[in-house]
Amino acid sequence: MAALNNASPTTQSSLLIAPGQAWPLGAQWDGRGINFAVYSANATAIYLCLYEADGCTERARLALPGRSLDVFHGYLPDAAPGLIYGLRAEGPWAPQDGHFFNPHKLLLDPYAREICGQFSWRDEQFALSTEQRDQMNTLDNSAVALKAVVVEEQSFDWGEDRPPRIAPEDTVIYELHVKGFSQRNPAVPEELRGSYAGLAHPASIAHLQRLGVNALSILPVHYHIDEQRLTQMGLVNYWGYNTINFFSPDPRYASGVAGMSVRDEFRNMVMCLHAAGIEVILDVVFNHTGEGDANGPCISFRGLDNSSYYRLGRDNKRQFINDTGCGNTIDIRQPAVLRLVLDSLRYWVSEMHVDGFRFDLAPILGRADNGFDNRSAFFTAVAQDPVLAGVKMIAEPWDVGPGGYQVGGFPRGWQEWNDHFRDAVRGFWLRSAATRGDFAMRLCGSSDIFQGSRREPVASVNYVISHDGFTLRDLVSYNERHNEANGEYNRDGHAHNLSNNCGAEGPSEDAAVNALRGKLQRALLATTLLAQGTPMIAAGDELGHTQRGNNNPYCQDNEITWIDWRQADEELIDFTATLLALRQQALLFDNRWYSGLSDPRGLHDLSWFNADGSPLQGGAWRDGNARMFGCLIGQPGRAGAPLLLLINGNDSDGDFMLPDGVWEAQLDTAHPRGYRRWYGQGEVPFTVAAHSMVLLSAAGAKIKL
Repeated sequence: MAALNNASPTTQSSLLIAPGQAWPLGAQWDGRGINFAVYSANATAIYLCLYEADGCTERARLALPGRSLDVFHGYLPDAAPGLIYGLRAEGPWAPQDGHFFNPHKLLLDPYAREICGQFSWRDEQFALSTEQRDQMNTLDNSAVALKAVVVEEQSFDWGEDRPPRIAPEDTVIYELHVKGFSQRNPAVPEELRGSYAGLAHPASIAHLQRLGVNALSILPVHYHIDEQRLTQMGLVNYWGYNTINFFSPDPRYASGVAGMSVRDEFRNMVMCLHAAGIEVILDVVFNHTGEGDANGPCISFRGLDNSSYYRLGRDNKRQFINDTGCGNTIDIRQPAVLRLVLDSLRYWVSEMHVDGFRFDLAPILGRADNGFDNRSAFFTAVAQDPVLAGVKMIAEPWDVGPGGYQVGGFPRGWQEWNDHFRDAVRGFWLRSAATRGDFAMRLCGSSDIFQGSRREPVASVNYVISHDGFTLRDLVSYNERHNEANGEYNRDGHAHNLSNNCGAEGPSEDAAVNALRGKLQRALLATTLLAQGTPMIAAGDELGHTQRGNNNPYCQDNEITWIDWRQADEELIDFTATLLALRQQALLFDNRWYSGLSDPRGLHDLSWFNADGSPLQGGAWRDGNARMFGCLIGQPGRAGAPLLLLINGNDSDGDFMLPDGVWEAQLDTAHPRGYRRWYGQGEVPFTVAAHSMVLLSAAGAKIKL
């Protein structure tokens, strides 16, 4: 690129740029040069701005000469990977019509694979004048703008990497934050902590394998920015739900060790996890971007074609539809936006080898002109796509817009976070706020939600704890949220937590309080990991992680959120590992809907009974004062013999009359590590401790713990 070194922004003719091709979008190096293709339905011209290696000095500004329909394109001969560039767009300045074209703004390519620079909240970043809100801001932002870096796609050696392809019924999801997981782990080298490389380190993988989890749901790693309000308070968007680019992994999680690029460090992480039999599921945010509403910054989408990328008011196009609560809503109805989302998903599967996605505020993806439609273009496109059809698709099935609560409403093949499970299980164990009927329905896959639409039980992602809310330890240690550190006067976060502090708010030296907290944590974990459906636990819950009562630490990139490995509860880790080994061997509930009918031997596939052995039926299911019951699983998924689950939600120990047969105890959540040695005949009283559950197996069961 010798010619490029002598070029200047004002001498556009010093470089020759050919028309190139309209596909694929973004910057693509073919070994001889780079093709640039940028979508904009309403721009009149798109300029390619080339920069020196410092990312600050502009070398040349070239109008993309080709236009095919709504794609501007050009080909730069002799250009190579490493080239730094930005875009400028000319077009109408008409905020009332949804157009914010401002040639003074250098824009980030939506298809950028790598980004240089760091976003800062300066007046130059806004399309609108900060003094006269209807006027164009003529301050040039090129010195502080984020810029794209051209990459070589095929440079990484994947070796023998293969996706684990864990069967849905065998999948156990472990939700984590890349930084928070390893930042305080002394077994990880200091220079790797909090990074992709830290997650790939043998010490991290050894812990995951010790537990027996086989799928990581990783909080957003797409490049994101921190909101202005947070930066003014000295905080950050720790969770990362403020995306500004859907193709580039965020460099804040890269260690930079061994000279790897950000993308390659991420890829190496995936490869190491795959080698350990662990899938990688990315939490993705295709519902809004970090540009916010009309008064937000002009970083990429707004300046390239605001009215195409965002949903705007029907009568007032300066108004941004805010079904996300974040200032704007991506308009997935637009073919170009749908293409952007699909291209991103395919990229992360094909080029980064991820195994699935968890979609934040997923109803946005199905919002058509008249509300949510699970047959919308997005769901149809995903279902027929040969790259995406085989990966895991998990929905957070609610947003804040009209009709935004869509639990159970997603297409077949999709899985959904099930907050009915969360609330019923919390309510039963912690607040006596759920009946035996509520609990049993959630224990058995939530058939009332998923069966009617021909979904399988694995469609229900069962969780009691996620990143959003109390940790497991805090759920049994605090009655009230304690979010003062967030700077919102403790008004943010959920107020309805169904938590129980067990008699003391926060840490306690009372042995009885701590013993009860331990029992409740184990009961909640056991219910989650043994229930029918797809279990999900949050990182740190297996070792007693606390966030000091903060149930909304989205802005806390510090010891509030980082897992403290030195304080790990080893007994709780062993208990969790026992649960997962038990699930793997026994698979209590098969991935089918149980009927309650009996086989020729008179054995029901599933039956329920009271503590005295009588059938549980009729109004007894709704008796809010009854807290003991049992479940006889005549046709378990993998045990090879019937299983018996005994549940005591009372404050005192209680006796069950066991069914006829020979039974062996496999699990007792009253014990710190879950062990209970018992083998005996049925039709005798069997004691189950308060706030506990016990699993028994019939003779001949194929369980060896």
